[in-house]
Amino acid sequence: MKKIRPFFVGVATAIALSTVSTIYAKSSVDSNLTSKLQSIAKFTKVVNTVERYYVDPLTIEQIIDKAIAGLMSNLDAHSAYLNKKQYKELEIETKGEFGGLGITVGMRDGALTVIAPLEGTPADKAGLKAGDIILKINDKSTLDMTLDEAVNLMRGKPGTKITLTIFRKGLAKPFKVTITRAIIKVKSVYAKHIIDDDILYLRITNFDQKVVKDVKKILGHNKNLKGIVIDLRNNPGGLLDQAVGLSDLFIDEGVIVSQKGRVKSENRVYYAHKAGTYADIPLVVLVNGGSASASEIVSGALQDHHRAVIVGQKTFGKGSVQVILPLTKEEAIKLTIARYYLPSGRTIQAKGITPDIVVYPGKVQKVEDEFAIKEAELKAHLRSELEKVEGKKAKKKKENKDLIDEKKLYEDAQLKEGYDVLKALIIAKERK
Repeated sequence: MKKIRPFFVGVATAIALSTVSTIYAKSSVDSNLTSKLQSIAKFTKVVNTVERYYVDPLTIEQIIDKAIAGLMSNLDAHSAYLNKKQYKELEIETKGEFGGLGITVGMRDGALTVIAPLEGTPADKAGLKAGDIILKINDKSTLDMTLDEAVNLMRGKPGTKITLTIFRKGLAKPFKVTITRAIIKVKSVYAKHIIDDDILYLRITNFDQKVVKDVKKILGHNKNLKGIVIDLRNNPGGLLDQAVGLSDLFIDEGVIVSQKGRVKSENRVYYAHKAGTYADIPLVVLVNGGSASASEIVSGALQDHHRAVIVGQKTFGKGSVQVILPLTKEEAIKLTIARYYLPSGRTIQAKGITPDIVVYPGKVQKVEDEFAIKEAELKAHLRSELEKVEGKKAKKKKENKDLIDEKKLYEDAQLKEGYDVLKALIIAKERK
């Protein structure tokens, strides 16, 4: 009997614990339901009060729209409510052609900040730079403005003008710049050679739907490359699949990037594939504070796989995933559902990518040998005299627009450093 007794005591205890657990679970559900009902009642009361007493008449639809917009903007800088007009503009923008200034902006520490001007656009030509803070759009302050409100104000009919008040670090006071809106057609990929034909300079301005296709085409036409400089400076990002595809061209195996969120079904892991990979070609990637999102995925993945040397300045730090969730056929919400994680497990969000070699922008001061200068001047003088004797004029060489010569190289300190690092990688590879 003594042996049986503990068994009955155990069963009784288990039944008691099970009963308590069931009661607790039911109590918890009831408490949660009560809390939700109280919150909904409070919201309804606020809506009714605003509808009845607010200084300007508002419909229920207008109040609810404002409430949703306020909720989304308070979640984070990238979540937003998209009304009919904004939803339509988003569809136009993703096709790679839209009206506006050609500027990508984001919220940093509550300030409307330029991530990057798109190359060749009105914003770029007006001299806007990554890191500039937009204090005013025309006469409207941006301090209490949402990101989407600011973007909508900057967009407009091509040919119309807009004035931005800019604060730039290092300047004594803000300044104004007037920009004429235009249809923005973005060319995402440029290719040139540096000094000679065996080093390729690949400039990617943003990650639209043609990036991987264009890069593959360029690489297919350049069979005997010794190294590549990939320039992602002022690249604000774009499509995830293009970032993964570009990384996959140079990484032959392993994780490129993963996304993790609260809902397990939204978790993803993107892997590299061996087929079609340029696994052995030395790489240098240029980044700066205007490199964000997809640019950070590429540079971070190549860095984690020890596949490239990253040169430049710390990147922007936008590593969150947004999806568009339709509410109706004409309205939607843009909601942050996950964060990106690099192969090493580190996150990009608010941290960015720290370059392997930090280089600030500017020109490189080239130190010439005194005798070399005199020799060059002498040769130029003799050539001039010879032409006089022969009665011929020297033919100027046609400028090769597809070549970055030594003079252009020295005008860009980050590119010069990247080129030097790449040359060292090439030499190290050849000596193996």
